Amino acid sequence: MIVNYTEQGWEIITQRAHGLLSAQIAMHWRKKDRPGRWTETLIAIADHDDAQTELEADDLLTPQGGPVDFSMKKFEPEHCQRLHDFSVSKSRYIALLTSIHMVFLHKGEAGSNPLVKPFLLEQERLQKNWMQELGITSKETDKAYGLLEWCDAFSLLLAQHEVQPENRTIEVSQGPDNKQYKLLRNPNGSLTIKPWPFEDDSFSLTLESRTLPTLQFKNCAQFKKELAEADVTEKVWKLEK
Repeated sequence: MIVNYTEQGWEIITQRAHGLLSAQIAMHWRKKDRPGRWTETLIAIADHDDAQTELEADDLLTPQGGPVDFSMKKFEPEHCQRLHDFSVSKSRYIALLTSIHMVFLHKGEAGSNPLVKPFLLEQERLQKNWMQELGITSKETDKAYGLLEWCDAFSLLLAQHEVQPENRTIEVSQGPDNKQYKLLRNPNGSLTIKPWPFEDDSFSLTLESRTLPTLQFKNCAQFKKELAEADVTEKVWKLEK
């Protein structure tokens, strides 16, 4: 989950809500540059971290009793295996993009966690097999995953309140076309991306969140109960070229 500390308390955004926002972003990508297997690409982007729901987990709190932000998480074999199993059950193509994303997330831990390297090697072996079976080139795969990673990065910037004030820009990520995209706020309050990569000149994005006023929780059960009972707030962003 994504955790933001606000004046009202902990703002909680679930991983699945973040994934849905990523897919909304991808849905507007310019048509001529969309990768093949477009429906599967959108599903992979929406589901790229769908292996765990916050109401089912038991590792949601820090030792101080605050909610655990996703950035605090390290390699978890069971979580990765579950994500692998979920993606394979949909399609090899979705499993391919999901596998590349897991490698991207955890390759930096290979030197400190002995469990990571064997996992990465196995994922890379599977990726080669899937590409061969699907008849997809490395270039095509890189383009499709580049879009997933870009939409993931953009979604996180929005979810983590990273939009800069006073017309200052913030880099999103290098897109699937190897361009560097920047996010900034227009004078009218809407957001824009430069260069503009989308099919439409304007559209809206939405994201659901929940705010918990309790700052320190006794246990996960208390946190999950308050999360389940919290009111849902829908954030809306207008994007314009």
